[in-house]
Amino acid sequence: MDPVVREFMQRIMWSLSAALFWLMINAVAGLKFELAIFDGNHKIGTALFYIWLTISSFFLYRLFKKLWKNHL
Repeated sequence: MDPVVREFMQRIMWSLSAALFWLMINAVAGLKFELAIFDGNHKIGTALFYIWLTISSFFLYRLFKKLWKNHL
């Protein structure tokens, strides 16, 4: 396989894996533990969940920026 194509495929797989892992963590925390739902309960937990969601999405963005910074 051509090295450029191989590097491109690795970038795609790293990006996809990181995004799916991030999504699974936040879906489990938000839906299974009901932290993403505003129902009057879990006020501190809900706030912490959304703070985590904001911070972790920023770091996911930085990871994507680092992965895709260099041209092939």
